[in-house]
Amino acid sequence: MTDTASVWGRDDVSSGKGASDENFPVGSLLLSKALRPHVHAYYDYARVIDDIADCETLSADEKIGRLNAMEEVLLGTRDPIPRADAMSAARLRASLLKTGVPFETATDLLIAFRDDSRGTPCTSWADLLHYCRYSANPVGRFLLHLHGEVPRTFAASDALCTSLQILNHLQDCQKDLQRLHRCYMPEDLMAQAGATQDDLLAGRASPNVRRVFNTLLDGVDALNREAATLPGLVRDRRFRMECAAIVSLAHRLTRRLRREDPLAGRVALKRPDLMYAAGAALRAWS
Repeated sequence: MTDTASVWGRDDVSSGKGASDENFPVGSLLLSKALRPHVHAYYDYARVIDDIADCETLSADEKIGRLNAMEEVLLGTRDPIPRADAMSAARLRASLLKTGVPFETATDLLIAFRDDSRGTPCTSWADLLHYCRYSANPVGRFLLHLHGEVPRTFAASDALCTSLQILNHLQDCQKDLQRLHRCYMPEDLMAQAGATQDDLLAGRASPNVRRVFNTLLDGVDALNREAATLPGLVRDRRFRMECAAIVSLAHRLTRRLRREDPLAGRVALKRPDLMYAAGAALRAWS
């Protein structure tokens, strides 16, 4: 093994974001107490590599160097240095070895974040789905494997995770472009609607931009319909309740983004949405 500390740089790149900043519950009380530490280990690792890809002070090469180092620690081919970012990969390695969850649920995330670091453009709906395949779907696969669920749950889980990722892109489309010079609105849909990236920087959505948003939300509606089958496929009762709550949140956020303008202000879930999600979780108990 090698340990070249210089690849990590002098400082960590934490964004300060935590589980409370997400649209969905992370390691909530619905999950088994025995499994929650593994969920938190996965989330901490995912948060670190996301922060690396989003760091505004690192070059593309520096980002990819750090992401590669995180993967090496995760796979056990590099010794971690005693710092929070490196140790998150070491803790997740220990968790994956203990639980038997496939390492691909963690390494696949790096594919998406390397693309982010390189500034890979999103040219079409297919590109967007490909990005979600690596940036979001592994999260659901991790949880399914952790709970011992069977492969027939994978497609509905992938649909749910992709839905949540696209909804997040819609929420943050202005901020992503302003801060990261990154746009996940497919270029072909933007061109067809007569919209440009500059339109995303306005204080409100133009009719052209609204057409792009609505087209994406049409795709999300189809994903949400498939995702709605997930709770009925999950065998673990506590995890089934968690899935039902998250499916409800995806539907509620989709409706909010239909009615509200993410360029005029952040479109976020409200207390009634959380109450509906709680009701969905309770109905999934049986």
